Amino acid sequence: MTLSSTIERSSRGARNSALGRVQPYNRTRAKPCVLPELSSAKTLGGVGSILILLTLIPSVGVILAIVGWILVLIALKYISDIVNDGSIFTNAIVAVLLSIVGLVVGFLVVLGSVFRFMGLNGYSFGSNPPSTTAPTDIGGLIAGVLVGLAILWISGLVSAIFLRMSLGKVSRALNVNMFGTAALLYLIGAALTIILVGFILLFVAEILLIVAFFSIPDRLPSMAQQQYMGPPAPPMPPTTTS
Repeated sequence: MTLSSTIERSSRGARNSALGRVQPYNRTRAKPCVLPELSSAKTLGGVGSILILLTLIPSVGVILAIVGWILVLIALKYISDIVNDGSIFTNAIVAVLLSIVGLVVGFLVVLGSVFRFMGLNGYSFGSNPPSTTAPTDIGGLIAGVLVGLAILWISGLVSAIFLRMSLGKVSRALNVNMFGTAALLYLIGAALTIILVGFILLFVAEILLIVAFFSIPDRLPSMAQQQYMGPPAPPMPPTTTS
């Protein structure tokens, strides 16, 4: 055995030994992380839902409701960004806007009917006094009130449909079924407000929405996390030394 062959055999053995110690590269599986946006959505949505529930408080109830809906919309915006589904926030915005428009238009229709009935439609801010004609158009008043209430009911129902679509997607994305239950009660309650029973269901739905927001997990479910972070990178081939 020559010296050169001995050296070559020794170097080949050392190379094989080194290759045997090289372990295939395994990408460390990302641990479920606590996302600041998700925990913020949990807090903002829960507090906002509580404020909405306080709408009936005299004097400040309307202000609390407005602040509450703003907080809920921010929470839904966070969630829609996290799960990469912009329709969650879009449907919520449409639901809120429909409610506002329906409330304003319905209120103005009813108010205008009352003014006409009271003879205030000829009111002038100048020197002319308002009309003192005795109210006689009872039919016009009733028709105006019914039209206004119909506008409120229709806008509330359509708004509840969009809200259900938004909360339903949140329920599936975060695996919190309470969102879906609250959304369904919102829809049924909005449909039944015409016989007043719906207001009770809306109250219950708001309580369930509070529970749903505070039930949001600190970590995304596996499927939603994979959608948010993307699929894991494929394992890299083992490196070899020349």
